[in-house]
Amino acid sequence: MELPVFYAKELQAAQSQYTMDEPTSKYCVQVLRKTIGDHVLLTDGNGSKYEAEIIDDHRKRCVLNILNVTTVPPSHPQLTIAIAFTKNASRIEWFLEKAVEIGVQNIIPLITHRTEKEKLKVERLESILVSAMLQSQQSFITKLAPATTFNELVQSCTISQKFIAHCLPESKQFLLHVVKPAEDAIILIGPEGDFTPQEIELALQQQFTPVSLGNTRLRTETAGVVAATLLAAKNVE
Repeated sequence: MELPVFYAKELQAAQSQYTMDEPTSKYCVQVLRKTIGDHVLLTDGNGSKYEAEIIDDHRKRCVLNILNVTTVPPSHPQLTIAIAFTKNASRIEWFLEKAVEIGVQNIIPLITHRTEKEKLKVERLESILVSAMLQSQQSFITKLAPATTFNELVQSCTISQKFIAHCLPESKQFLLHVVKPAEDAIILIGPEGDFTPQEIELALQQQFTPVSLGNTRLRTETAGVVAATLLAAKNVE
């Protein structure tokens, strides 16, 4: 049976013991009914997984002995989605969860001319990233960048593969047909109402490739998930 995985952000490789915080302890001891002698896994979200044994099953401060550490190399290539967050928080939270499960390593909240939501509840969003990491049994937490303006991002981006998905009736190629495997990639996903023509023109001037995500018009969060799926599919071995 697979061992349950818990997030231990502050855990260091040299530690021989670790004490869970109260919410994690309660979940481990009261919900999962783990007791002294049971084994669990911990991850710091930076590539290290720790197998540990419970030595004190207190529901407020569960203490574990660290038995061994396994280090996982970072995923390659690095996939980044820069997306205009929607006004409806539940929709963008759904996108974050699915993007992590698919394997996106970096998410950038994008402030465009038509962006509906610029102020973010970062703590809430980061908790979703942690939950999705644990659920999908990954060892690296997806990074949520500070909100960035469209102009700033497109003019400073140095990632080798750069794409912009937009809805204007211009010449575009299907993303799956143009993305190269084993190379870092970023894609820009616009708000409801799409990027402005001026924003699209600026991106093209900065060598972003215009792409299509299919034959239907997608909501912002759906477009983000489709883009993540297509980018990840190109790198499946």
